[in-house]
Parts: sequence; C-alpha cells; structure tokens
Amino acid sequence: MKSNNLIQEKSFRFAVKSVYAYKELINVKREYVLSKQFLRSSTSIAANIEEALGAQSSKDFLSKISISYKETRESLFWIKLLMETSYLDKNLSEELRNDARELLRIIGSIQLTMKKKIKQNS
Repeated sequence: MKSNNLIQEKSFRFAVKSVYAYKELINVKREYVLSKQFLRSSTSIAANIEEALGAQSSKDFLSKISISYKETRESLFWIKLLMETSYLDKNLSEELRNDARELLRIIGSIQLTMKKKIKQNS
C-alpha cells in the first residue's frame, strides 16, 4: 500500500483528537483510569495501521489491520462509557464516535478486500 493514504491520515487524526481529549480528561475532569484505557486503544489504531503499511506479507497486513479494527471497537466502548459517566461532553463524544465509526467502515472494507485477495492467492 502507498504512504499517506486515507486510512493512514484518518487514523492519525483520530489519534490526535484522542490525545487532546485525554489531556482534557486528566487535567479538567481529573479522570485517570478510564481515560488511559481510551488513550491506549485510540492511539493503537493508527500505530497498527502504520505497522500494516510495513507488513511483510498479505497475511501480516491483514493481521495488523484486524488489530486496528478491534482497537477501534474498543475505543468506541470507552467513548460511550466516558460520555455516559459525564466525563466527556456530548459534542466531543459524538465527534469521536463519528470518526471511529468511519474508521470501522474503512478498515472493515480493507479487511474484506484483503481476505478475498488472500483466498484468491491460496
């Protein structure tokens, strides 16, 4: 895959937004446990995308992309929990949720394409 592609950029932007949300959670809301879990999962998405771009094989690529998909789902959980417990305001949580849902759609599509490719080459 090429560098600076759509999923690479969107996952990085999501990670940046997540870091800013984390800063607010610890500095303003004084929430340290849930926010750390959210930070780990939300930044892991982009990190695993980067690893996928350097994959040694199609199966390795699929593995890293699949981890990104799972981390995105986990991030959605933490966003929902933080919103429901009044740590994240509704506007920020909706923005983060929309971004995460978009990432899920894109990553899910990439997974399907790679699974078909791997099956065809088997």
